Amino acid sequence: MKPSLGLLAAKRPWGAPVTFIRSENRFYGKPTDSRLGLGAVNSPQAAISGASDNSIPSLNSTPTRRPVAGYPLAGLSTGTLLRSLLVTTISSNRLLLMPSLSALSYLAKPGHSYLLDVDRNPILHKILRKTFYDQFCAGETSEETQACAQKLKSLGFRGVILTYAKETVFDHLTQSSVEHGKTFGSSDSVAGFDADIESWKRGTLDTAEQIGNGDFLAIKLTGAGRKVTSAFAANDSPPQQMQEAMDEIATKCKQRGIKVIVDAESQHFQKAIDLATLELMRKFNRDGYAAVYNTYQAYLKQTPSNILDHMSEAAKDGFTLGLKLVRGAYILSENRAVIHDTKEDTDGAYNSISQGALKQQIGDFGGSKPFPSVDLLLASHNKESVFAALKLHQERTREGLPTVPISFGQLHGMSDELSFSLLQAGGEGTDGPAVFKCSTWGTMGECLAYLLRRAVENRDAVMRTSDEHSAVKRECWRRLTSVFGLTS
Repeated sequence: MKPSLGLLAAKRPWGAPVTFIRSENRFYGKPTDSRLGLGAVNSPQAAISGASDNSIPSLNSTPTRRPVAGYPLAGLSTGTLLRSLLVTTISSNRLLLMPSLSALSYLAKPGHSYLLDVDRNPILHKILRKTFYDQFCAGETSEETQACAQKLKSLGFRGVILTYAKETVFDHLTQSSVEHGKTFGSSDSVAGFDADIESWKRGTLDTAEQIGNGDFLAIKLTGAGRKVTSAFAANDSPPQQMQEAMDEIATKCKQRGIKVIVDAESQHFQKAIDLATLELMRKFNRDGYAAVYNTYQAYLKQTPSNILDHMSEAAKDGFTLGLKLVRGAYILSENRAVIHDTKEDTDGAYNSISQGALKQQIGDFGGSKPFPSVDLLLASHNKESVFAALKLHQERTREGLPTVPISFGQLHGMSDELSFSLLQAGGEGTDGPAVFKCSTWGTMGECLAYLLRRAVENRDAVMRTSDEHSAVKRECWRRLTSVFGLTS
């Protein structure tokens, strides 16, 4: 079933500050040539099912464009291609990227004058909108977001993973929180009623209305305000009003075929978030169906142990563990001691967890203990990890060996080569892997912290961003030479 096309009011939801600290979700843009580029796409991974350069559909924001053999970016509009060239030029060059990071970091701080307020200064807003925002974000209104979700699905993606950008970032180094975005409604509480929680619930349900059957709604529990974050910081259960709000969201989403992802956030709050999410899974992940997923960050040293604990809960209480696995993108604000020392250690942890789940062998589970029901969502831009997991899943399926359901997700504006290669890996029809594009939506001010994280992620993935930049340059050169009849 396609998402409802009923348009929502163009306001941005909700009341409370979101104390966001880590999650990997976001995506799309307006249904126009200049908005629907998903970023650089270089030659596809051909390791699975004979995928080749000319077999991978490019992101075609202009339907009249046709792919050109050997040039997977041929379907991009010229405007999208030029924007990708600008963004990848900055992302792949540290001399350009570091000043850009500093500028975004400064603009993301609250309390700016009119001149430096990205929502009030129309010139600054337009510059950012036509560059980084359109590259990585869905849109500033419900209408833009819905239209782009529909367009992405028409390109072959199984669905979208959508979240709202409003957040508050907790910095471990300064032990302080910085709010991003506007506050809607009062934060006063009367007779046990908390306006922040109610506003968060309404905003979350409004975001869910923009997607439909088969999509994911990603939520940040700390967005519900100070009562919730205070409880989480003390490792307590959230207030009863919050528990009821979470139940209502999960109930309505399950009725519409929308799955819920609870985002990973700061370790300052994560233990309590895990416990709250486990309670949701106990209620809603029944009969082998995962309606709710928890997010696990492979760069944290404690994650393998946490997953084992949660698998024990799933085995004991008979529910399906929804396992969304990410590497983690919040190294700048977390306690460095809790994070793996090297990228190689993080890669090893990620691959060990994903392949262990696919083999149904994690710890004693799959050996001396029966393997519980697990549904796996791999959110990654790492080709080696993703295609190794896909290959293993396909092999075990062909050989009739036990495995778990698997889906894949990449961020809007990043790793489109990987996304389209995955779409082709299973051939035509519904037998191919389920691939989702992840995105965020909100005003420019609300999205600045998200854009900053994307820039940091590109800084830390030098080889990938360099590959994407090379692919964009090749396509630009091909188009330039084709004007003179030198290429097709």
